[in-house]
Amino acid sequence: MPSAPYHGLGMKLVIQIPCLNEETTLPRVLAELPRAMPGFDAVEWLVIDDGSTDRTVDIARENGVDHIVRLTNNKGLAAAFQAGLDASLKLGADVIVNTDADHQYEASDIPSLVDPILEGRADMVVGDRQVKDVEHFSASKKLLQRLGSWVVRRASGTDIPDTTSGFRAYNREAALQLVVVSNYTYTLESVIQAGKMLVAIEHVPIASNPKTRDSRLVDSTARYVRRNALAVFRTYVLYEPLRVFTVVAIMFAIFALAAFSPFLLDWIINGDTTGHIQSLILGAILALTAVQMFGLGVVGDALAGQRVIAQRTFERVRRLELEAGIEPSHYEPGSEAADHATAEGHARRGRALGRDRSEVGV
Repeated sequence: MPSAPYHGLGMKLVIQIPCLNEETTLPRVLAELPRAMPGFDAVEWLVIDDGSTDRTVDIARENGVDHIVRLTNNKGLAAAFQAGLDASLKLGADVIVNTDADHQYEASDIPSLVDPILEGRADMVVGDRQVKDVEHFSASKKLLQRLGSWVVRRASGTDIPDTTSGFRAYNREAALQLVVVSNYTYTLESVIQAGKMLVAIEHVPIASNPKTRDSRLVDSTARYVRRNALAVFRTYVLYEPLRVFTVVAIMFAIFALAAFSPFLLDWIINGDTTGHIQSLILGAILALTAVQMFGLGVVGDALAGQRVIAQRTFERVRRLELEAGIEPSHYEPGSEAADHATAEGHARRGRALGRDRSEVGV
């Protein structure tokens, strides 16, 4: 269920930007970000430096970034995104917007991105680039994007048309629940996870800027397809193991029946049960495999229940960390004002937790 409309005092928006060697494009991105927005008393910027070897961090400070999370080495986009969510929550964010440092998305679309959250219609909003109309996308990339989004929609039970879009907004509750385990990209997994957790998700149309550089995630089409397909399958197995392995078991059972069919036909038609030894051996192996696949599904379903418990435990730990005022990992102030902003974030977070408790009657 979506949360109630936001109308409390002291609302904070944190705009987070994962970065890896973005000294060239980052100034342009930051120059277009808002410093004030209707519905928010504070708008702050957070840069997550994923082990950059150029002047990304210096450029961020020179351009007025409030907060910096500086990872010690390159951990990948998914890890940087998760570190940004954790830091944003600990800095007192009520709403978090994630955008890219390559100037792919227009900052002017941020208000429309957060409106469904402010109005209480959604907990998570994904920007739809309307991929078929993006001029710098090749025909093959458009096809792959649309095919991948269709698969993710089927796996997640959502209607998000552009599941690979990194331009997103989360309210505090959605961010608290999200746990990305992929080491490649967070976009597909987070949509599937949100759909399975029944997080209220909406999408809004956004514009896409001209291409500034080649994607660092897509060094080849074949590798991109392979890695995303593996990410989708892995996430789907995590949430629907019984369904996945039951389908696989049925497939092996069909192959087993096909392997047994020469022996069965000869037995039924001619009454001969002495031949087709190879078919019997192959059929027996396939039948045993089918039973094993179904058994894996049952075991996986039991483990999925434990994963849900672990995820809820992780969410509770996060809430306790927020209440205790624990600082973000690898955190550095982006400017002199950031220290004061951090302290204010702790106070704001305490008020927010108090509101949460009063709403649920704790």
